[in-house]
Amino acid sequence: MPANERRAKIGAVIRVASGNFLEMYDFIVYGYYAAYIAKAFFPAHSEFASLMLSLVTFGAGYLMRPVGAIWLGAYIDRKGRKKGLILTLGLMAIGTLTIALTPSYAVIGLAAPVIVVIGRLLQGLSAGVELGGVSVYLAEIATPGARGFYCSWQSASQQVAVVFTAMIGLTLAGILTAAQLASWGWRVPLAIGCLIIPVILWLRRSLEDTAVFKQMQHRPQKTAAVFRILAANWKLVLTGTMLTAMTTTTFYLITAYTPTFGREALHLVPRQNFLVTLLVGLSNFVWLPIAGMVSDRIGRRPLLLVIPVLALLSAYPAMAWLIAAPTMTRLLMVQLLFSFFFGAYNGALIPWLVEIMPPAVRTAGFSLAFSLATTLFGGFTPAICTYLIEATGNRASPAFWLMLAATISLGGLFVGRRSTTQWR
Repeated sequence: MPANERRAKIGAVIRVASGNFLEMYDFIVYGYYAAYIAKAFFPAHSEFASLMLSLVTFGAGYLMRPVGAIWLGAYIDRKGRKKGLILTLGLMAIGTLTIALTPSYAVIGLAAPVIVVIGRLLQGLSAGVELGGVSVYLAEIATPGARGFYCSWQSASQQVAVVFTAMIGLTLAGILTAAQLASWGWRVPLAIGCLIIPVILWLRRSLEDTAVFKQMQHRPQKTAAVFRILAANWKLVLTGTMLTAMTTTTFYLITAYTPTFGREALHLVPRQNFLVTLLVGLSNFVWLPIAGMVSDRIGRRPLLLVIPVLALLSAYPAMAWLIAAPTMTRLLMVQLLFSFFFGAYNGALIPWLVEIMPPAVRTAGFSLAFSLATTLFGGFTPAICTYLIEATGNRASPAFWLMLAATISLGGLFVGRRSTTQWR
């Protein structure tokens, strides 16, 4: 590849992935500070009830993801990758500003949680298609035989967001008292996300539509046409949804839920929890491109089969070992194991989902499958894990949720065993 073409591709990857970084940063920062947000917006008769209301609101953002996947996905498939990716960034910005600027329940009463829920729903609408839009863009600019590697940078950019958010958490935990963090400190990361928006918007405006999209002769002219094509390919969407259960559950278990789990279940201090999250983000960042390259060489299916099996065999023993004597070191070791599962599995899953979707609805089909799985599994992982611990009294019970997701993804591999690439 000529040097100028290589530089152009690297620049395109950075510009499109930078927006994905901000989308994920804005979306997961809520999960990191769920315990503080609970006290600010969702006061209740018990700390558990307050936290659950906050985590359910975190999950509510995912209810809008399938809507965003179809509506915004259809827009991207009809109007172009560039226009759609700029629109999603704008919607996420509005949602984040809404949450960052809303006064607490003590100031405006019931209006506070209502406004926060609206902000989360706007974030969910945007996030419903962001991942799919970025993945499709990267796949369409990839060089032959390297689609898995290129697609891996979508998820890798999210890990930069995980690390960045954890670094902010570490800094705040070091310079603010617990009272300051609970009172106003948790708003600082949201404000930082708002300040980054103009820079990312400027980067995305310089994107160009992919050559694959420009050469596409048959594009759906109306959203109704997208529905018809998706309905005709319902089995592909179902397969994609089932396979995605593993990756989305693992991701939110080891990132968004870690600070809450470490604090509420293991009674570790905030600095320890954020340090673990930071190191997990770095681990994810390393494994994703490696797995993408491996899947380019040996195919996607081997990784999609082996990783869920390993999770089924090791998830509960690992969690039981952790809660037997909770320490930051043990939490880190367990999370790094799950990080390997996530990176190795996701590196194969993302290009596979792009490749099997019909070209005319490539973004909408990918986004719908991924959003449904995130809505049903990943987004509510913090709430479900918190509930499982409370209901069973077993702090290792989040492993059961991960094992269920692994089982469903194995079922998806069986359902989609005859799925073949539709890339052209």
